[in-house]
Amino acid sequence: MENTHYISNKPITFSDLNRVLRGHTRIALSEESKNKIAKCRGYLDEKIKSSSAPIYGINTGFGSLYNKHIPSGQLEQLQENLVMSHACGTGAEVPNEIVQLMLILKVQSLAYGNSGVQLKTAERLVEMFNLRVLPKIYEMGSLGASGDLAPLAHLSLSLIGKGEVYYQGKSYQSQDILNQLGWDRIHFRAKEGLALLNGTQFMSAYGVWCLLHSNRILKLSSIISALSLDAFDGRIEPFHELVHQIRPHKGQLHIAKEIKNLLQGSEIVTQPKKHVQDPYSFRCIPQVHGASWDAIQYVSSIFLTEINSVSDNPNVFPEADQIISAGNFHGQPLALSLDFLAIALAELGSISERRTYQLISGARDLPNYLVANPGINSGLMIPQYTAASLVSQNKQLCTPASIDSIVSSNGQEDHVSMGANAATKAYRIVNNLYSILAIELITATQALHFRKPLRTSPALEKFVNTFRTKIPFIESDKVLHNEMVNAEIFLKQIDLE
Repeated sequence: MENTHYISNKPITFSDLNRVLRGHTRIALSEESKNKIAKCRGYLDEKIKSSSAPIYGINTGFGSLYNKHIPSGQLEQLQENLVMSHACGTGAEVPNEIVQLMLILKVQSLAYGNSGVQLKTAERLVEMFNLRVLPKIYEMGSLGASGDLAPLAHLSLSLIGKGEVYYQGKSYQSQDILNQLGWDRIHFRAKEGLALLNGTQFMSAYGVWCLLHSNRILKLSSIISALSLDAFDGRIEPFHELVHQIRPHKGQLHIAKEIKNLLQGSEIVTQPKKHVQDPYSFRCIPQVHGASWDAIQYVSSIFLTEINSVSDNPNVFPEADQIISAGNFHGQPLALSLDFLAIALAELGSISERRTYQLISGARDLPNYLVANPGINSGLMIPQYTAASLVSQNKQLCTPASIDSIVSSNGQEDHVSMGANAATKAYRIVNNLYSILAIELITATQALHFRKPLRTSPALEKFVNTFRTKIPFIESDKVLHNEMVNAEIFLKQIDLE
């Protein structure tokens, strides 16, 4: 039987999201959240009946049209028009995993009872997640302020039978799926369209996905760099705890200890060394990987706050009898953090490619390009080119999005975060990084072969043996694209617990 994750005021964690994404867990609104949503909607309905005062986005137009009063008989049409008119996404389709995260994060934000949606609207989003009815959303279109308007409009179209969705691996018109599942279309009440479109769930979903993979990549980077160090006949002294106790950055301490533990019992690392010092890409693993580790922890803290927040506008406070138009949809905290994350991840790739280069260079008694007969065989010459290309692209993708802004809505929305662009750039960097690490792993395991009969540590030997069941030792030239693809799949799927 599937487990159920109840969405409530209890903070959702990355572990919760990871478990839900793996497909073993359904989501449901807790009774507490249902009551909060219903209470907020009831308060809002009474406020609309009892007052003719303008309330932004409820009985007024949107953006620079905030001064246009909307008659009560047109409030539902106002919200529907909002969703349809804002569905202006373009570019590549958003991957299904990200759409799933957008659904659960939107429900989480609505569950606090400060958004004014109908309970059945939130419950429909829950049903869509559980049945994997995934709206077709596009990467481009959000400025990262006023929320992720265009992507969230595409997310919301299916509620009213518009747009397209994926269901059980096929694309459908939304209305066809509503009919197939016996679902009535949602009739939006005042403010609902705005509550759905205002929010940071596009940026947040990409950020969460990147962070889930960042923590995996950190572990893989330690394992692969330890393998490379041993394959390069590197020294263990730079990982001594005394070195790091006098410069005690948390990440540096953590990585140094992790690498030392991974190499425990290695015959190679304990043999006498001819060289007194290693290149920085080996010697400074704790300092470089550790700095990225620290950055990822910081970005994680920002996103944990964000995904457990209300990020639409206006905000409804029934207990205080207040409806406040403000700016919680602004993505600046995420934009800055995503740019920081992009740089931290790109650095892990940059130093990885340098280790790959050192291993194929013919240094330290290793054959050129790690083949027994270089010349007739090019060996691992060109995978390093590919890694260099990916590293260079990552550097280009690290140009900050958050330093940019552009005026929209006739000057009403005059400073935006560009957090959505930061999010999609970070996503590309993560995927590039898997490819870079896959190339280093192929190279390191190939180099390790030439250290026989000496063996690396038991922990790393076990990892290499598992890898060799998928990617064999390269005796002579072959189509290496296939090995690289298989190595990347290996890194994404291997159990690291």
